[in-house]
Amino acid sequence: MLLYKLSKRLLVMLLAIATIFSACQKELTGDVTNGPIEFPPDLNKEVTASLVSGFVIDENNQPVKDAAVKVGSSNTTTDKYGYFQVTNPRVIEIAALVTVNKSGYFPGIKTFVGVEGKGAFFRIKLLPKTIAATFNATTGGTVSLPNGLSLTFPAGAVAVVSNSSAYTGTVNVAFHHINPTSSELFSTMPGDLRGLDSLGVMRTLATYGMAAVELTGTGGELLQLATGKSAVMSMPIPAALTNAPSTLPLWYFEESIGLWRQQGRAIKVGSNYVGEVRHFSFWNCDVPSNFVQLTARFIDASGQPVRHAMVRIYRTATPTDGRVGFTDSTGYVSGAIPNNEQLTLEVYNDPICTNVIYTQSITTTNQNIALGDITVPGANTAAVSGTVQNCTGNAVTNGFVIVQNGYYYYRYPLDNNGIFRFNTTLCGASSSVTLVAEDMAAMQQSNSFPFTIFTGNNDVGVLTACGTSTSQFINYTINGVNHSFISPTDSISQQFRQSTFPSTGAMAFRNLPSISSYVSFDFTSNGIAAGSIQQLNMFYADSPVDSFQILTPIQVNITEYGPVGQFVAGNFTGTLTGAAPTNTAYAITCSFRFRRMY
Repeated sequence: MLLYKLSKRLLVMLLAIATIFSACQKELTGDVTNGPIEFPPDLNKEVTASLVSGFVIDENNQPVKDAAVKVGSSNTTTDKYGYFQVTNPRVIEIAALVTVNKSGYFPGIKTFVGVEGKGAFFRIKLLPKTIAATFNATTGGTVSLPNGLSLTFPAGAVAVVSNSSAYTGTVNVAFHHINPTSSELFSTMPGDLRGLDSLGVMRTLATYGMAAVELTGTGGELLQLATGKSAVMSMPIPAALTNAPSTLPLWYFEESIGLWRQQGRAIKVGSNYVGEVRHFSFWNCDVPSNFVQLTARFIDASGQPVRHAMVRIYRTATPTDGRVGFTDSTGYVSGAIPNNEQLTLEVYNDPICTNVIYTQSITTTNQNIALGDITVPGANTAAVSGTVQNCTGNAVTNGFVIVQNGYYYYRYPLDNNGIFRFNTTLCGASSSVTLVAEDMAAMQQSNSFPFTIFTGNNDVGVLTACGTSTSQFINYTINGVNHSFISPTDSISQQFRQSTFPSTGAMAFRNLPSISSYVSFDFTSNGIAAGSIQQLNMFYADSPVDSFQILTPIQVNITEYGPVGQFVAGNFTGTLTGAAPTNTAYAITCSFRFRRMY
């Protein structure tokens, strides 16, 4: 087919890009390597990026705390705001990879082109691994979602991943349809919509729908299609995509390299694309295409960068065919856009703002476009500054200010004098936000401070990071041996179980991602409040190594119980019983404090 008859001249024109402008709300972030990619691209060459950061939220738009984040060869975790940052990570140049893992969710994966000394910023929304359907592996069957995504499995087509043995029980299916016309596509999809076609050439992809799929057994074991077996996937085509072709390639996401790979084809049947798949991960219905490179930097009237503003580019004749991304910390944005097209560029404050604060027409040819510095009108920008002091009235030098606008968070560092300054865009003439100042050294934070930002200069004044301790810990003693977990050195997070009775508790890990120690417990939550007494339901720890049973009831004294986002604290004392036949008695005392996420 003509689609794959690539000339040598065309290969030279394929440029490495940081993130992709492509059809239907594609993501765009980061910087670009000028010049042609290699064929096949070099997936081993590394560079050192600068600051790579972002925010992670869940399906309810709430921050995801304590998610494990890997940026290139560096590891970190998200904080209580879902924020992560890694400074100077070593990353693969052509496909730098950011991977977010949280128990109960599909991985959140973003890809960008790494440029020496350049960074990137992301907003990532995780998809929950909710069991949506089941079928019998022996007989096979069809599972479907109300939105029209369906999977049909033949009899005896499922195997256990760990040992490749045939699986004959009930198969649990967690799957999602990722709507290509959704405003959330850029935050939920993996990668940056670059893929390697059947010839190994890097292409930009125009998606007509994606699916995330995971199979598990009744024991929680990971399952996969058996060797030589396939399943039929039927993916709905949104009504807005009136230009959907009759057939297109299928692509699966290769998580280890952060790129899509072409495998198979899908045929348009009614309002769905139908095709066979031989394994499960993320799947994508895409048309590969050529592109040109666009770069731009957005600044305000004083020349300061406009950070984390949303940029959208779309075909002027078909506004539904858009591309979306965010400016980075320097106001820079880049990506691949359709060649030989009349396009419209728009800038918004954030994805929930419908007011366009800047617009410009763009005509593309077969040449790259560098727009240079673009000044966003002063009527839509604001400069904000203030000072943060600690409990003794001195400047906080190790801290930051969090600005919350709706469910979007922004994080700004303090300088050596405790001063914060940032420039931002506004959805209208003003924006009502909430600020919280944190002192990392003293583990103290301010109360939430409401503030209205207007266009022009805004002086917040002095924020005092004092009054609310941010300390989190789990300290316990078993038979006289002390154990202690303290955040942020150790990862501490709330856990929640809904069974015959609601319960809450906490878990802690040390030395992520190579866990060398952990503790976990929960207790009843009916009627929970400061001063209440709850019952301990379970307690696990890796030291000592034993299976703890609560044969004699243990009461948990709740000393603090704030709203969601604040803290739970308490203590308990009692005796745990080890596993048979020794039934060792363990005298335990425990005190704890952790932040509520539920």
